[in-house]
Amino acid sequence: MGAALSPEAANPGSARPWAEVTDPELIVANLHRNYTGVSTTIGALLPLQAARHRLWLMGRPLPGGPSAHSLAAALAVSRRPPAGRPFRIWHVRRNVELQVAWLARDLLRLPIRIVFTSVALHTHSFWPRFLIARADAVIATSMRAASLRPNVAGIVPHGVDTGYFHPPADRGQEWAQARLPGRYGIGIFGRVRRGKGTDLFVEALLRLLPRYPDFTAVIIGPCKIRNRSFQATLIKRIAAANLSDRIRFLGEIEWAEVAAWYRRLSIVVAAARYEPFGVTILEAMASGAAVVATRTGNYEAMIEEGQNGFLAKPGNIEELVASLERVMSQPQRMQAMGVAGRQRATAMFGVETEAEGISKVYETLWQGGGR
Repeated sequence: MGAALSPEAANPGSARPWAEVTDPELIVANLHRNYTGVSTTIGALLPLQAARHRLWLMGRPLPGGPSAHSLAAALAVSRRPPAGRPFRIWHVRRNVELQVAWLARDLLRLPIRIVFTSVALHTHSFWPRFLIARADAVIATSMRAASLRPNVAGIVPHGVDTGYFHPPADRGQEWAQARLPGRYGIGIFGRVRRGKGTDLFVEALLRLLPRYPDFTAVIIGPCKIRNRSFQATLIKRIAAANLSDRIRFLGEIEWAEVAAWYRRLSIVVAAARYEPFGVTILEAMASGAAVVATRTGNYEAMIEEGQNGFLAKPGNIEELVASLERVMSQPQRMQAMGVAGRQRATAMFGVETEAEGISKVYETLWQGGGR
């Protein structure tokens, strides 16, 4: 969701005792100054990876994570191979991290190998393509992403912590704690902007809420300055329809509250026009909510249409409205979809599966595979 978070509020594993590592075989990069979706992925994986590998987190600290080491410290420790391994692995997920790792390996001649996780579903411009081609191994998060990248060593979808994100004992009671109208909540998570389909979500609910008085909609996520006029226009439209009490912009919330909102909502929507992967739908499924998403990212792999949710064409408001109405019009089916989503998330998209898949790529490199 983006924000500076307190370690205690941001992650239930903040009290985890982390072993001190002086000779890491794995260095996980987190050089972005903001807390982003990539940060969430790294944070969820770190405890599982630390159980498998001697690791360092390099760059910005993460809530509940181990002590973070500086880039300078990572360069210094990487001047020699780690005990028992022919080289250290640097796992990077952003272009700037990939560039730093490439310079460390090829300019400074450090004995490291580079693993890059790629989620993008488009062809990159020249410089990112140049860098990605120089990774020793690329992990793609979907079949489509894999088809666009060289050096793909494995297809490992992102996973979700199904212990942290879990269904409530009573969703009705959870919703009541929100002190909002109606019996059911429907929400969208992420930055308020056109690319995320915030306007499509609002337009769909402007059409549907008058017909379904038991529902109230919430929009959870920050709005950057450049999108303030976009949000203001949506707020005016909502007010003109006399629905200001039933379509609420909640803004950015603390990470500890994100899981609570998933437990309150009966339906979670991802209306993006383009999405590289889409972890919010997995978090919603793990929390037992029915889901409606567009056919972008990895949503088609996550959603078994008619079982745990529905899909709509990106940017198509008519399909989005129809998909939402198929859920909203049948509360019992909506609840059954939430149960099916939880089962699917647990069986197919647990973060443990992601950690295992990544470790297999590491071991292949250490055993002599890769570029």
